[in-house]
Amino acid sequence: MAQVAPGLRVLVTGADGFVGSHLCPALAAAGYAVRRAVRSLKPGETAPAIEVGAIGAETDWTRALEGVACVIHLAARTHVLEETARDPAGEFHKTNVAATRRIAEQARAAGVRRVVYLSSVKVNGESTPLARYTEQDPPQPEDGYGRSKWAAEQALMAAAAGSGTDAVVLRPPLVYGPGVKGNFRRLAALVARGIPLPFGSIRNRRSLIYVENLAHAIVASVAAPQAAGKTYLVSDDEDVSTPELVRALARALAVPARVFPFPVALLHAAGALTGRRDAIVRLTGSLAVDTAAIRRDLDWKPPYPLAHGLGRTAQWYHAATGA
Repeated sequence: MAQVAPGLRVLVTGADGFVGSHLCPALAAAGYAVRRAVRSLKPGETAPAIEVGAIGAETDWTRALEGVACVIHLAARTHVLEETARDPAGEFHKTNVAATRRIAEQARAAGVRRVVYLSSVKVNGESTPLARYTEQDPPQPEDGYGRSKWAAEQALMAAAAGSGTDAVVLRPPLVYGPGVKGNFRRLAALVARGIPLPFGSIRNRRSLIYVENLAHAIVASVAAPQAAGKTYLVSDDEDVSTPELVRALARALAVPARVFPFPVALLHAAGALTGRRDAIVRLTGSLAVDTAAIRRDLDWKPPYPLAHGLGRTAQWYHAATGA
């Protein structure tokens, strides 16, 4: 398989999202010509950005794929904290599965050399009480988002099979960095406000990945011929417990770490009573990944340590909130 060398054109879907906004500059810095596919153009925005609208089985990627050597498919319906869709499974299938199959098939027809797909550790499952996840573990997704990501991986590999287009899949754990939303931003807000948190008795291990480290791994996956057909787990390689993360985040935010011991069983009981069981499970459970495969195959390692990633996240948080 021919290498997708710097100088060639790369199409990034979901380019204006959290990961895409960090990936596009990283690709440009590595020497690639970047074409951005976005849901809607901002006022005055022109090429190399292309508006594709809401994606699904009928999306026409023809114009976006012209002259493209590699597609990096980030666009997706993400896991949400409070589901509002009438048919969540249908929405996940439309955006994550059908759209991925569509772009893979059209990329194959257009002669694209490689499709890199950003999946999720949720394909593997939700917890690792005994050992880190590896790529050899059987997929065991537990929610609609994880199941849709696994189905999308299978659709991509099927579309690429026996063609001149190969596929690479990356499965990150929780991604953090400037622009982060969801649970990580909520945690940062609690820590920044100095709210005492009852996490001191939690003894777990969780993998994270700084968004710039993820961008670096994606760029490496674009260029490496030996990545063809592979699936890789990626992380910062610095697993932390929940109280360790709170303390590290507090240092980055330059505020006191207010963590106190509290029985974990009572945290679970409180989560059940308040309808926040899943959030408590994530806070107290372990979810760690083994990155040996990508390190071995691509000679990749995360360029930034956890402290750097949290520091940059804290700088962004202060600037964004004025806190």
